[in-house]
Parts: sequence; C-alpha cells; structure tokens
Amino acid sequence: MTRGIKGARDARQTLADTRERSSAGTALAGRRHVMLGLLATLGLSLAERSIPAALASSAAPLVMGIFPRRQATLTTELYAPLAAYLGRELGREVQLVTAKDFDAFWDGVEQRRFDIVHYNQFHYVRSADKYRVIAHNEEFGTGTVAGALYVRKDSGINAIAQLRGRKIVFGGGTDAMMSYILPSYLLLEAGLKPGDYETVFSKNPPNSLISLYHGQADASGAGDILIDLPVVRNAMDTSTVTHLGMTERVLHLPWAVRKDMPQALAARIQALLVELPAREEGRAILARAEMTGFGEARDADYDPHRRIIRKVMPSIDLPR
Repeated sequence: MTRGIKGARDARQTLADTRERSSAGTALAGRRHVMLGLLATLGLSLAERSIPAALASSAAPLVMGIFPRRQATLTTELYAPLAAYLGRELGREVQLVTAKDFDAFWDGVEQRRFDIVHYNQFHYVRSADKYRVIAHNEEFGTGTVAGALYVRKDSGINAIAQLRGRKIVFGGGTDAMMSYILPSYLLLEAGLKPGDYETVFSKNPPNSLISLYHGQADASGAGDILIDLPVVRNAMDTSTVTHLGMTERVLHLPWAVRKDMPQALAARIQALLVELPAREEGRAILARAEMTGFGEARDADYDPHRRIIRKVMPSIDLPR
C-alpha cells in the first residue's frame, strides 16, 4: 500500500516536471521567435538606410576639365583639392583632367567629355550650345580682367603703334582669350592688323611673358594680372616689364556644366563654388588654386566678349 502511494506520488511529480519543461520550452521558443523578428526588422531597416548611399556610390564619376592655362602638372596640383572637396560634398567622385595644350583640351570640350569645365571666355561662347555657365573666377579680389600688351622697360617702346614690324609673342594659341584675342583687339584699335607685326606663340600664357623677359620677342600679349601670378613671379624679374596698353575690363574666366546636367545638381555645384570663401576649408582650397573666390555668372555676362571676338574674328559663327 505504501509502495502504491509512493508510486502515484512519483508519477504525479514526473508529469509536473514534464509540463514545466514543456512550458519553459514553449516560452524559450517564443522568445527566440520574437528575437528573430526583431533582428529581421533591424536588418531590413539597416538595408533600407544603405540604399541611398549605395546608389550615390554607384553614380558615374563627374569629370572636371581644367584648361591648360598653366603646365599640366601644376594645374593638377592647384585644382586637386577643389575636385576632392566637390566630390565629398556631392557624395560622388569628381575626376580632375587637363590637357597638354589648348587644341587637345578643346577636343574634349567639343566631345562633351567634361561634366564640369573651367576654360577661357572664348571657349565658353563657342560651346554655349553644349555648356551652361554657372560661375566665374575671382583673382586678387576682383572678378574682372583685361587683356594687355607688355614690353620690356628698356625697349624704348612707348606706344602700341611702335609695334608695327615687331615680333609679338602670344600665349597658347588663337583661341587664348586673354593672351591672344584681347591683345589682338587692342592692336586693331591702334590701327595694327595681323600682318603688320610678326606673330609667334608660346605653349601657354605664362611662357609668353617669360619669353619677353628673355628677349625672345619685342612684346607679349597676355592678361593684365598674368604678371602677378606666382608661376610668373618665380620665373622672372617682373619689375623689368610693363603694360604698354590694356583693354576694357571683362568678366573673368568661366566655369560651366553640361547643358543636360540636372538643374538641381548644377545649382548645387554653383552654390558650393560661390560659398567657398565663407568656410575656412574653402579659403584654403581657393588659396591653393591661386584664387580669392567665385562669382555667379550667366550667359549674358559674356556678351562683351562676343563683341570683341567678332571684331577680331569677323567670320566666326558663335552659338547662343
């Protein structure tokens, strides 16, 4: 009898233990299910957050073309910080490219290889059907520039008319706005047309002034501020040359974007450029590029350039 009672008690205890383990297992399974659900939700949330970043990183790089105003290696050094800054702020790689000379660079413009392009005023007005101007350079605190003719102070030349029959070195080529077109306009206004003087070209604008310094020409055609650029000041004694004459002041070198660039992106790039002087990092980027700022620009700002270009090149057809 005692054994029966004890057996019954053991059976009831075993059943209770089984039920307790079953209940505990069910609770544990429930907690696991909830935990897996939370992890799944968290994973989805993180994935959703990563989508915009993935899309931004997968966007094609923007190509920023800089015309060969200076030697290619120096151009890359001066503008690499700006390219890096734009890439970071836009969340999209910006590739910096230049060319060995004006002809090679212009080929890139015609083929629309550049999404963002910095070039001279003549380049812009010739490509206004492909590119939209958004900004212009400010250098030495000003957003305008003039074309100039330089001579050595010891040359005995005091008037532009005295350049008849003399050798004049221009920088870059016939598409150099500041170093050929504007000085040629100055010569025309003084009554001298091509053929009245000997025309030679240097590889780039700084070299035209350096050539004059070394006595390789009687005069140099270049921008009025060229004499103040470090690349020139470091290569010659600038006190030995002087301006013989200067043109009217016109808006500085332009920055443009492809016309098919989305308006929002173009406006963002414009804002990033114009706002650089307001930021410490921006001022350092400008200093590296030998600039003091950017100004907003629109197509009509380059109408004075069109007028001068048509005077120097009457047969040229300029798009709008």
